Amino acid sequence: MTRQQFRRPPTAQEAVLVELRRAIISGELRPGEQVLQDALAERFGVSRVPLREALKILEGEGQVIYRPHRGYFVAELDIDDLREVYRIRDLLESEAVRVAVPQIAAEEIAALAEALEVVEHASACGDLPMMAEANRRFHFGLIEAARMPRLSRLVRVLWDATDVYRSLYYSDGSHREVVHNEHRAVLEAVRLGDADRAVTLLLAHRERAVSALERVLPPR
Repeated sequence: MTRQQFRRPPTAQEAVLVELRRAIISGELRPGEQVLQDALAERFGVSRVPLREALKILEGEGQVIYRPHRGYFVAELDIDDLREVYRIRDLLESEAVRVAVPQIAAEEIAALAEALEVVEHASACGDLPMMAEANRRFHFGLIEAARMPRLSRLVRVLWDATDVYRSLYYSDGSHREVVHNEHRAVLEAVRLGDADRAVTLLLAHRERAVSALERVLPPR
């Protein structure tokens, strides 16, 4: 086996974290629902130690909350929190895109196009977790083309905290079709090297999602 072929297997904590994220994004674990640790540990085939470690990570992201003497619960959706997160994303991601577009490589653009194909395929199949994962690859493929790792890490934290909101938004087929059209327009702007156009389109992309969620989520 060559060095390039070797892949270190994920730790139990990492594997559990992936499964917990998928359960939250898919709606299997719903907002406000208690996380039953014994049942999940048995289901994942792990002790409660890696499960607790994964839950602490999700707690730091705001995806679950800990209530003394009661345990962990999936965080309730909060439109005011979402607005704050997206406002910060506007600032950080706009800067990343302005830096990324003039220097993005052809193979990176090809990877963006490939991610969009998966987004649309997953959408057509109704596989929201797959769609969310491919959507993340598209957006971070562009963000990481800025070669600003600290900025990318900050944006990743914000994304992790709002995955469940995206799942709710994607649950409506009409929203998914809008997302596809917006993604294609962003990709075309990137191909043309038009950073300002890409930034404007992405700002509208985020604002449209927030506006749609405002209609279904109560204020704080």
